[in-house]
Amino acid sequence: MLNYFTCQPQTTSFLGCDSSYPPPMALPNPRRLLEPVPDYGTMRSQFAWDIPERFNMGTACSTPDDSSIALRVVEDDTNLDYTFEQLGDASSRLAAALVGLGVRQGDRVAVVAPQSWETGVSHLGIWKAGAISVPLASLFGPDALRYRLNDSGARLAIVSPDNIGKVVEADPDLDIISTDDEFDEFIAVDPIESAQTKAEDPAYLIYTSGTTGPPKGALLPHRSLIGHLTGFDCYYEFPSRDDIIWTPADWAWIGGLMDVLVPAWYYGMSVVTTNADFDPARAIRLMVDQKVTLAFLPPTALKMMRASDVGSEHLSLRAIFTGGEPLGAELLEWSRSHFGCHINEGYGQTEANLVVGNCNSVWPTRPGSMGKPLPGHDVAVFSDTGERVMGEVGEICVRTPDPVTMLRYWNRSDSDKYRGSWLLTGDLGVEDEDGYLWFSSRKDDVIMSMGYRIGPGEIEESLLGHPSVSMAAVVGVPDELRGQVPKAFVVLRDGHHPTAELTEELQHHVRTRLAAHEVPRTIDYVHSLPRTTTGKIMRRALREPDQ
Repeated sequence: MLNYFTCQPQTTSFLGCDSSYPPPMALPNPRRLLEPVPDYGTMRSQFAWDIPERFNMGTACSTPDDSSIALRVVEDDTNLDYTFEQLGDASSRLAAALVGLGVRQGDRVAVVAPQSWETGVSHLGIWKAGAISVPLASLFGPDALRYRLNDSGARLAIVSPDNIGKVVEADPDLDIISTDDEFDEFIAVDPIESAQTKAEDPAYLIYTSGTTGPPKGALLPHRSLIGHLTGFDCYYEFPSRDDIIWTPADWAWIGGLMDVLVPAWYYGMSVVTTNADFDPARAIRLMVDQKVTLAFLPPTALKMMRASDVGSEHLSLRAIFTGGEPLGAELLEWSRSHFGCHINEGYGQTEANLVVGNCNSVWPTRPGSMGKPLPGHDVAVFSDTGERVMGEVGEICVRTPDPVTMLRYWNRSDSDKYRGSWLLTGDLGVEDEDGYLWFSSRKDDVIMSMGYRIGPGEIEESLLGHPSVSMAAVVGVPDELRGQVPKAFVVLRDGHHPTAELTEELQHHVRTRLAAHEVPRTIDYVHSLPRTTTGKIMRRALREPDQ
């Protein structure tokens, strides 16, 4: 068993494994859950979870008397550094201020702000108060905010100045704390001790973008931080306190919050943030100037970098994690060659994050595969009849209990999310004979054509392999003869223009790379693709009649 707490054991059980309860306060700078081992099998067989009875994510990320940099805020050519000692103090004072306003354990507090010092402090302070943070993206408009604020029953909201107008329009009666100068005044109180939360107590409520229906709030517990750590260790090739990490992903998304910020702070690592919009050349300059060693770059960011032909000289990167949608073999190979470091693809969803992936230094990556189930997580593929299958398409499922999985959906039933002890992801994939998992598509993205089940991801990857294509999305559209046929939406690279000849060339490219029944019958050329706030392509929007 790999223990990361030093304590007198009091035996309990989680996932059928013996474990020990530590004191309520996590020790500062805990060591990694995983250490480098010779192979995948050894890593899995030697690992078991060690879940404390009491655990608070805010406390776990606070390291008193630590003057090392927790967050570096880069604004233009200026760096503003905040230490872990400042992080612990500010978040404890925020907890006191919230409690002073009447916030109680289990209350929801929304955070509507981009990456910033105040955003990070807000989440930790909310957790220290025993409340539940509700991360909401700055990209949301009033209608999107209104639904989430009302559905969550937010007690109040911590909001950046540029978002206040939208929040007021969404809910005029909601109490608001601004992250401008008012924030420092608000937390100018004596700090309090953190709430003694249990590991099972709820910590944050994140709304999934989904592909159909209204967003669903996934309620995650404090223990989910521990559940993320094996993925964090593998994706970032066994990080240490010497590493510096950055991502352009919004901290309102579980990918930005729990794939980067919170685990990094738990390990005592420095995080870099900037208020600038993502730009490929600017991203490279930032990583060079700040000597970033680890980065979470979603596939969309990597595609934009490839299309912009950015340089990669003088980088300090040793590992890049990517996820959120399939990377594809060609983009993986470009990324490896361009950045010259480990590229580890991973898989998860808000309800069960970081459960599958790669750790290139321990087991070989298979281009196009999401990787293998990570230590501590059991993931398998099941048929519609509930039988485990290998070598054929089925639904990807995660065995529960698992420390990374949600407690439940907020204000709605989750009965259709489970089959027995298995959480149904709604994603289709294949498990090969060596245990590698291969993503096919969302269940509702499957194109049924003449009896064939066609996943759009494979066609999109093929189109991206053509030198004229920058971005691509594929959906199924009705066809009287075939039931459905694939239709492609394509964003061209600079210097390329839509022509009938190019359409035929792209169709020929897919036909010769994949199969005749996967060829898009029509191709629409567009300037951009509709995306969720997490950067995923909204195929639902592309299916609408007016597209």
